[in-house]
Amino acid sequence: MTSGEFKKLRKFLKLSQKEMAEALGLKRRMIQYYEKGERDGEPLDIPKAVELACYALSAGVREFRFVAPKRISKKASELAV
Repeated sequence: MTSGEFKKLRKFLKLSQKEMAEALGLKRRMIQYYEKGERDGEPLDIPKAVELACYALSAGVREFRFVAPKRISKKASELAV
């Protein structure tokens, strides 16, 4: 994800930098760095975890709770018809 794509996504979601930071669990300053594409004059890549969190936001996910699937007692081969 490029810095331009990151900023376009935030604007598409109609979130302020502060709201985007809160949604991603980041500081507002990091949002500014990601949108600029640099920090202290050095190029800054957007981490994959942040990209994935952005994808989740764009899909409408605001909170995530993992629920482990129940184990199936039979082997998949036994279930084949």
